[in-house]
Amino acid sequence: MAATIQHIEVNGLKIPLIYEEDKRLPLATMQFTFTNAGSITDTDKPGLAKVSAKVMNEGTKALGSSAFAEALESKAIHISASTGAETFVVEVGSLTEHFDEALGYFEALLKDPNLTKEALDKVKTTTIGGLSRKENDFDYIASNELKAVLFEGSTLANPSSGTIESVKSIEIDDVKDFIEKNIISSKLIVVLGGSVDLEAVKKKIATIIKTLYKGKQTQVKHHTVVKEARDSVLKRETEQAYVYFGSPYNMKADDEDYYKSRVATYILGTGGFGSRLMEEIRVKRGLAYSAYARVNITKSSSYMTGYLQTKLESMDEAKETVKEVIAKFVKKGVTQEELEQTKKFLLGSEPLRVETMNQRLNRTFMEYYKGQELGHSAEELKKIQKLELKDLNDFIKKHTEVLNLSFAIVTK
Repeated sequence: MAATIQHIEVNGLKIPLIYEEDKRLPLATMQFTFTNAGSITDTDKPGLAKVSAKVMNEGTKALGSSAFAEALESKAIHISASTGAETFVVEVGSLTEHFDEALGYFEALLKDPNLTKEALDKVKTTTIGGLSRKENDFDYIASNELKAVLFEGSTLANPSSGTIESVKSIEIDDVKDFIEKNIISSKLIVVLGGSVDLEAVKKKIATIIKTLYKGKQTQVKHHTVVKEARDSVLKRETEQAYVYFGSPYNMKADDEDYYKSRVATYILGTGGFGSRLMEEIRVKRGLAYSAYARVNITKSSSYMTGYLQTKLESMDEAKETVKEVIAKFVKKGVTQEELEQTKKFLLGSEPLRVETMNQRLNRTFMEYYKGQELGHSAEELKKIQKLELKDLNDFIKKHTEVLNLSFAIVTK
């Protein structure tokens, strides 16, 4: 059964419910997804959204972390909180026979999270430990530095996990304030799937939603890439150079030409050994084991990014090669053969992207979240199938902003 979009009316709000029935296994899953509630809201204390999610994973105040976890484990119930750039998600899953009980624990967690200093201190200790271990993860360092360069002065310039200093500064009142502002019904989209009695579960979901603050819906702020490209070189004790690059990419999340972008970036740098970057940087010049480029198009930002590792002495050549490959790509476009090979891959691999219920639910969620019609992804594949070489190359040649490349490099 394909996913559908329904609504649950609570406190004057029509809460979207994305639902897919799947009775092949006696399982049920549900997500409460809160929009404009992820790391892009960390304006004052980077890492607050992720720390808040981890505190939510410490169970309820009444039971505490261990007893709550043991209660779930005894019935094979899974409840977890996580956050991305734009969303905060609380998820529950179980066998269908235990789903009512699972929803009870889910409601208890939302009503009475373990907002104690002890829970926060535990989370801060493990988070700071993880950040300390990443001080020698040069991919992590270069990636964060690139974001700092591309989005200088905005929230997106900060690492989503925060820094050791910012995490240390987070107090329990910060977490309480985050939850009060973001875990609210006006920001909520519900995702439900599996083998359930839909009408009965909808009533239980409505009861849970009533326990949330109504709050105020806020729009995702769009952050643009800085106009002037620049390089940032960080010196570390390393045997390799870590070269990360990025540029503006002028496209909105609901842009009707997004399918052309999928095709173009696959040919440029997403398609592994068949991509232009891999061909020039690894196959022809032997400068790196791998090289990739992709575009990130969301409500909060739109940019191209890529990376490679190379020998210290090859760093400058690799950097110039990246510039040359992208410049040639924009100027001359792609070949008919590249277009046909990309069509075959994207169309042929489609079943792998929708083979599980969770994949289909996530796809429907993204269509709804971007303001697209249900089934937009299927229509996009039809457009890819019909895409002509001239139309694709005209599209590529218009996006000269990708030539405005910034670099973040970790080297010795």
